[in-house]
Amino acid sequence: MTPKRLAATLTAGALVLTGLSASTATAAQSGHHTPRPPAKNATAIGFGGAVASVDADATAIGLSVLRRGGNAVDAAVATAAALGVTEPYSAGIGGGGYFVYYSAKNRKVYTIDGRETAPKAMPNDAFINPATGKAYTFFPDLVTSGVSVGTPGTLATWDSALRSWGTLSLGKALKPSVELADKGFVIDQTFRNQTLDNKARFSAITPTAKLFLPNGDAPVVGSVFKNKELARTYELIGKKGPSAFYTGPLAKEIETAVKTPPKAPGATLPVMPGHLTTGDLAKYKVINREPTKVRYDGLDVYGMAPSSSGGTTVGEALNILTPLKLSKQSTPQALHSYLEASALSFADRGKYVGDPAFVNVPTKELLSKGFGAERSCLIDPAKASVKPLAPGSADGSYSGCPTPVASPEKPDTEGLSTTHLVSADKWGNVVSYTLTIEQTGGSGITVPGRGFLLNNELTDFSTVYDAADPNRIQPLKRPRSSMSPTIVLKHGKPFLALGSPGGSTIITTVLQTLTNRLDRGMTLPEAVAAPRASQRNTANVTAEPSFIDAYGTSLKPYGHTLVPAGDALTSAAEIGAVAALEVLPGGGYLASAEPKRRGGGAAGTVHQLWPR
Repeated sequence: MTPKRLAATLTAGALVLTGLSASTATAAQSGHHTPRPPAKNATAIGFGGAVASVDADATAIGLSVLRRGGNAVDAAVATAAALGVTEPYSAGIGGGGYFVYYSAKNRKVYTIDGRETAPKAMPNDAFINPATGKAYTFFPDLVTSGVSVGTPGTLATWDSALRSWGTLSLGKALKPSVELADKGFVIDQTFRNQTLDNKARFSAITPTAKLFLPNGDAPVVGSVFKNKELARTYELIGKKGPSAFYTGPLAKEIETAVKTPPKAPGATLPVMPGHLTTGDLAKYKVINREPTKVRYDGLDVYGMAPSSSGGTTVGEALNILTPLKLSKQSTPQALHSYLEASALSFADRGKYVGDPAFVNVPTKELLSKGFGAERSCLIDPAKASVKPLAPGSADGSYSGCPTPVASPEKPDTEGLSTTHLVSADKWGNVVSYTLTIEQTGGSGITVPGRGFLLNNELTDFSTVYDAADPNRIQPLKRPRSSMSPTIVLKHGKPFLALGSPGGSTIITTVLQTLTNRLDRGMTLPEAVAAPRASQRNTANVTAEPSFIDAYGTSLKPYGHTLVPAGDALTSAAEIGAVAALEVLPGGGYLASAEPKRRGGGAAGTVHQLWPR
């Protein structure tokens, strides 16, 4: 769809929505699942509610919940459960995440911190090989281990969200995914590629190889993949509630899988044992936190507070950009400003942000206009700064313009997987939810007979213990995350909701998508599809090849060095995979997912005007 045609559809859709009744709307699809690929649209316009995710089956399930009278929270949990089936290498009950919710009734934003926690017995030197006194090899050794597994928080997040704001029981929210896992879904090229990327890791663990490498190979594109073990696990949790996961036989099986990883005979990977116990599982709690909030372009931008660094880093970057008035800058100038603001906010992220139960995070100061302005004045409009930059002083005293100082570069070990979804309902409630098991494939450890992978989130801690590092390893601590589920309000009501996977590039992806939409004149689908670059306070800028092709020449005079995205761990050279929605005039929704990244996402609305 061309930009002009999309703009015309948006306008026409908004006008139609103001007078269109449900009886005249296009009939909703049944949502009945059959093991064949459902329709996949990256953009959808309509009313009555919306869902966007990376997967068509998951989006269809979320929409079916809305059509049966469920609200945005019900749809979000049902969609997330389906992603645990179809995107098992990115999310599932073996992981954690952050849930951001706007209540139309209370006109307030709420958040749930469902981040994984370090086990009580986790030592500070857990990532150091006692035989050598040096850090374990990060990939594939540390990421494929029990020592990387944190106490999962996803299931507790679903239960908390449903109890607080939903209308469905956990069992009813899980039911569509039981059927999906039982009947199966059609394998696409992305699923096969992700499996092949992890073949060596998966082959080293018996239940993982059995489930995801049948006959020693990744599932073939077009074949139907069934996970009856996960279906039975979902059924058990649906009947007995979260206690079936956090206590009892399943909890013991999780502990055993972590402490005695089920290595395949002859496996050469060490697959080191970890520290998670049934006691850690039984004591896990989600945390209801106040969201972060900044004012930008006359809008209120809400995000996730620490333990996530997403809300503070995106928010600070927007404050840094405010004095620069991006909307009045040329495209090269605006991209230069975006890259510089991102580098500055990442410098402060590394200095200050960690789990607030263990670290005194100056969240208020990081998000203050004064601190943002003090950092903004360091940006040379004609020249890229020498990176990495030193952090600023978030001390409440802001005057003048400090001299920029270089700082040593630190390694970034965050996994690039994860998944994101958005949902909205006919009452105006909105959810932005990012969930993960960290690395693509998590720890690689499947709980035998249960059908789900365990996370390797603890690798988000700094690899080497440093008492001055806010993200150092500590027992019961939540590792710093970059997940950035975001909701933007206009005049107190939802305007945008968005988020992305991608490790530390999540922050830059959300920031770039926001500035594309708010400052650079793009429609939401254009903002989502636009080429991306990520500056995380490093000497070089990581960029998609399409970004380098489009902007490399115009950014060269500024001194930015662009290097192609992608690494040795994956076959992809892309950044993020956004799912987003926009509230249209008249109460309609524009849902938007990636058109190509991660194989393309899926967006839909309850009563769809376009595409029909």
